[in-house]
Amino acid sequence: MPLTPSETRRLLAELQITPRRFLGQNFLVDGNIVRKSIELAAVRPGEAVVEIGPGLGTLTVALLEAGAEVWAVEKDRRLHAFLAAEVAPRFPGRLHLCEGDAVEQPLAGLPAARAAGGFKVVANLPFAISSPWMDTVLAGPLPGHMVLMLQREAAARYTAEPGTKDYGAISIFLQSAYAAAAAHRVSPACFHPRPEVESCLLRLARRPEPFVFPSPARRLIRACFQQRRKQIASLLRGRLAADAAADWLAGLTRAGLGPRARPEQISLAQWRGLAVP
Repeated sequence: MPLTPSETRRLLAELQITPRRFLGQNFLVDGNIVRKSIELAAVRPGEAVVEIGPGLGTLTVALLEAGAEVWAVEKDRRLHAFLAAEVAPRFPGRLHLCEGDAVEQPLAGLPAARAAGGFKVVANLPFAISSPWMDTVLAGPLPGHMVLMLQREAAARYTAEPGTKDYGAISIFLQSAYAAAAAHRVSPACFHPRPEVESCLLRLARRPEPFVFPSPARRLIRACFQQRRKQIASLLRGRLAADAAADWLAGLTRAGLGPRARPEQISLAQWRGLAVP
């Protein structure tokens, strides 16, 4: 069972840790949410699972008790030391900890050979890094499944449809590789300290043929959405050499779009077609 809010406060005081907002340190204290995360991820014994920001180990222990082998990256040195001393010895050889920035180590040091055999990500993702971490992960190698605790606003961006206010570059990149669904709303009361926003468990299942956008296309699409209401022809001409812009404009025509289309009106399939003519 997770620590209660009072137990969490007591342990943090013993470790002389004050939760840091800029690190997104909101510790999960609700056992039902922990169980729901494990259930959604369908964790099986022996599976490789990556966890981001394990904190005091609430979700980590649940993953290990489900039989997973866990790779976890923790930025806070004191929490890393606590996990190494108090949690890892309980599960010999199955908890692999690394200390550092999850954006720089998005898969927590998971060996390439193990990643090639398939792995999952299950994480109470620190709010401050959700977008840059996701952007890095979507460059590959891709997890088979992910269950992520996110701000509801972030989950809305990841699952947004064309033509909506939340639709953007990250919506395109993520949904081209994954089927995404907001699976469970999570109250601020499930954390210590309580965040100021509601959260959501997001379930992601890799598509049978996931599409990963090439880096140049990613940069261009991201730039286009910085001026999402501007006509695509104008955006392309302003950011590409003449011949490259002509190629993209020809692709727009093939996709049934005119030069006056705006980035937010272009579907996932159409963006993929433009990225790989």
